[in-house]
Amino acid sequence: MAKVELDLVKHILQRNELGARRVDSIIGDIEEEMKLMEAEKPPVDRIKKQLVVIVYDQNGDLVGKDFTASVVKIPEDDSPLTAEELLHRATYDFNTTPKGRRLPIKTVAEACEALPKRIQKDYNISVLTKSPVLAIRTANDIPFDQIKKGGDNVAVS
Repeated sequence: MAKVELDLVKHILQRNELGARRVDSIIGDIEEEMKLMEAEKPPVDRIKKQLVVIVYDQNGDLVGKDFTASVVKIPEDDSPLTAEELLHRATYDFNTTPKGRRLPIKTVAEACEALPKRIQKDYNISVLTKSPVLAIRTANDIPFDQIKKGGDNVAVS
């Protein structure tokens, strides 16, 4: 259904030589119907999301090496382990489309780069990083005894 501004409707009714009272009555009826339609719409609950990092590990040897990853958003209630499965399902769905048959997605990295938003939305997943990001390994410790500043070691007291 096309949406038309009330001013335009009012102008058209006046142009067709309806009386001012009749035009105001019609516009009032339209406004009441619009309010009723808005009240009938159920509120849409927004789904809370969580971030998941998917690491591309072709050879299974992440220890001591640099690797790349993509960040995706999935529903908060889902397990982070389902992120990869959701990507797989969305990719299967895309590969059945005409564009997917011409240029099929074969890897998770390609799915993160090329999967259309409309298909991601159907599976409640959204890829935040279209291109892979470099991930680094950390020991998760902050050394408080020394801080490097400008190439010099400075003791912190």
